[in-house]
Amino acid sequence: MTEAPLRSDLARGPDGGRAFWVTTADGLRLRVGHWPGADKGADRGTVFLLPGRSEYVEKYGPAATEFAARGYGLITIDWRGQGLSPRLHADPARGHLLRFGDFQRDLDALLAQGAALDLPRPWFVLSHSMGGAIALRRLTEAHPFRACAFSAPMWGVGVPRWLRPWAPQLARWLRGGRLSEAYVRGTTAETYVLHAPFEDNMLTTDARMWAWLVDQAGAEPRLALGGPSYQWAAESILECQALAALPSPTLPCLTVIGSHERIINTRPVHERMARWPGGRLLVVEGGEHEVMMETPARRKRFYDAVAALFDAAR
Repeated sequence: MTEAPLRSDLARGPDGGRAFWVTTADGLRLRVGHWPGADKGADRGTVFLLPGRSEYVEKYGPAATEFAARGYGLITIDWRGQGLSPRLHADPARGHLLRFGDFQRDLDALLAQGAALDLPRPWFVLSHSMGGAIALRRLTEAHPFRACAFSAPMWGVGVPRWLRPWAPQLARWLRGGRLSEAYVRGTTAETYVLHAPFEDNMLTTDARMWAWLVDQAGAEPRLALGGPSYQWAAESILECQALAALPSPTLPCLTVIGSHERIINTRPVHERMARWPGGRLLVVEGGEHEVMMETPARRKRFYDAVAALFDAAR
């Protein structure tokens, strides 16, 4: 078990945080981060947090603190192409990938690390944005989770409304084509929090959390990622189309979105939760894309609701 670097000063997680290198079935070395929950014997389980595009382990230090206060440990990952895991393009700022299904290999490595660490059970999964598509795919197959929660799950890519009917066809044309490695129009190599102003940003209405994200990107540029490639967009669109055709899993589920969500397409979220047996959709009034990094009252509502779901499923 090889230790990896963890910027605990930036993460602001609970005591005892560690990071490890894990190896995927196709030979990539990825970084995994873990924070313990409660003292041995008082733990309530482990949350596997599957992050979104452009995210990294240190971003979820506050989430680990919230769950530790509720008795849960947390483990998360730098997906391939993100954080300190290997980048997938010669331009390290470009959010690129080959096939969306490759993320399942990353998830396999994360689960194997959870087993190697003998993390407290039961295990739960909480996923954000792109991680929501990765989690949903796994939940339709064999998995080790007792319950699941989603934060702004990317079950539909945020493309202009007029383009949505043609998006899958366009994605198939772009996939692996001449333009596949180019940045999606309107994005650049600069990470979002370093070029967007706080006013009317699409992530959070909390100025302190925004400043913290800016500080992280400035203090450790290796963690930051710029805009996505057209290949990433094409793969994501086609994966969301495939997921839409699958039935909802039967395990307990809570999905949370902000009422001001502007990054993902929320229509598939409403449609999915309407046909999830026993599933619940919580819309947080005034929240943007990152409800876990919203104002204190919104954050508390989120974590209390997720912990209540996990507590009931233990």
